[in-house]
Amino acid sequence: MPRDAVFLDRDGTIIEEVNYLARPEQVRLLPHAAEAIREWNAAGVLVIVVTNQAGVARGYFPEARIGEVHAHLDALLAASGAKVDAYYYCPHGPNDGCACRKPLPGMLHLAAREHDIDLSRSWVIGDKVSDSDAGRAAGCRAVLVRTGHGLPACVEGAEVVADLRAALELWKERTTSRNL
Repeated sequence: MPRDAVFLDRDGTIIEEVNYLARPEQVRLLPHAAEAIREWNAAGVLVIVVTNQAGVARGYFPEARIGEVHAHLDALLAASGAKVDAYYYCPHGPNDGCACRKPLPGMLHLAAREHDIDLSRSWVIGDKVSDSDAGRAAGCRAVLVRTGHGLPACVEGAEVVADLRAALELWKERTTSRNL
């Protein structure tokens, strides 16, 4: 039976935005991020991070550093009883023409195949329009948070909320009404 997932952007959504984050010690959880992830975990929803990491293509840090950053993020989340089920990242630059770089839905489609995810019942939450565009292209509900790059109050095709906690509350409201 296909599962529901919440696909989360990393920088600006779960952790503080740092321009080309390259070292684990730069990772700082945003307020309420771990608690929101823990609630999705408890609800049996897969939590999957999908992140563009063009710093690799630009030579700012080696690709292996992404795994180190994710391991540190895992440790911070575990301290709050939360976990990410899988990480997907695109190491390519914006002009490399790959299918995995958001706003294209390649990472979402790959995760759906590998984890038997029902994209039509899943959500993509991020802080950039490219996140919502990827989500919509994959058939997911798109929600944007204002915790990263900042967004206007309205973005075409996406709902905009304050932070990951508010996105969780919206998810609860919508999935509860869907299940009635």
